Amino acid sequence: MVSGSCSKLIEAVVGLLLVLLGASHGVKTYCDGRKGGAQCFGLLGGTVLLRLMDNTSHIPKYKWKYNRSMILKNIRTHPSPYTLQSRYLFIPSNGTLSITNLSRSDSGEYTLETFDSDGRNSGTQTLQLTVKAPVSFAQMINECLSQGQMKVSCLSEGGDSPQYSWTLDGHILTDSELFSRNNDANVIVLRQNISGCLVCSARNQVSSFFKEIQISTCGFIFINCSMNGTQISKWVSKENNSLCVEPITSTSSGTPIIKIIMVEEEYVELEHADTRTSRRQEEQHGEIQEEYGQVKKKPRHSDVKLHLHKDGVYANVPKNP
Repeated sequence: MVSGSCSKLIEAVVGLLLVLLGASHGVKTYCDGRKGGAQCFGLLGGTVLLRLMDNTSHIPKYKWKYNRSMILKNIRTHPSPYTLQSRYLFIPSNGTLSITNLSRSDSGEYTLETFDSDGRNSGTQTLQLTVKAPVSFAQMINECLSQGQMKVSCLSEGGDSPQYSWTLDGHILTDSELFSRNNDANVIVLRQNISGCLVCSARNQVSSFFKEIQISTCGFIFINCSMNGTQISKWVSKENNSLCVEPITSTSSGTPIIKIIMVEEEYVELEHADTRTSRRQEEQHGEIQEEYGQVKKKPRHSDVKLHLHKDGVYANVPKNP
């Protein structure tokens, strides 16, 4: 489930991707090869518009070829109709060749040859078309590792040569946040203290897709202390940590130091001496003396009963008669 903060970031990402996807995901892709040597990409099952000349009005003769096979030829003074495949449409007014329902077999080199009125070659333009399948996501998986890092996998379904990128709370992941990644960058490991809205984007030349997840830390803390002369600096599980924990102070006899706090009612609370609690003295209940855990009390009644409680130890002191 995505939290509210993550949802706002996703709305921004969606807006950006809609701009980037406008041409490829919207059925048609335009490729201008008039300068020659263009590298173009078409969406599998989509439509591509190939342009290799401005128009045909001043060109006496021209030929379109695909991998040396003739697609279209025309001689202005002596028209010679050429039957195009049903998926091809040539528009003379702007010199554009449209190919619909693209398949992988449409990938290859497209060449336009033009000739002058004497039949001499006046120019050649070529472009390279590659048809690719769009990327789409199957799922995004995250798991905590034994040392507290988080492994996140971004799994796509289909698509040719997807490239992956990651953002956290709207910015590109930094080295201080990223522990490692695999060669394809679709699996990353985050450091122990990282949390927020994580977005994985996958794209190729014809499409883009994204997936998001709200992540939290794996419950590890960083400790930096010295125990028995040994310096310890490491990430440990907060729940199971037993390192760098201050021991309970004890008296010379081994008895834990306790503190008695008088209250207005008839109860006296006993706590360890390291608990930071202000003491309210009630002179009418007795005198209290504390000295390094040695507690001396002179109650008006000697019948003092100790009671165990989940929050401490209590002494029941009878009221003055």
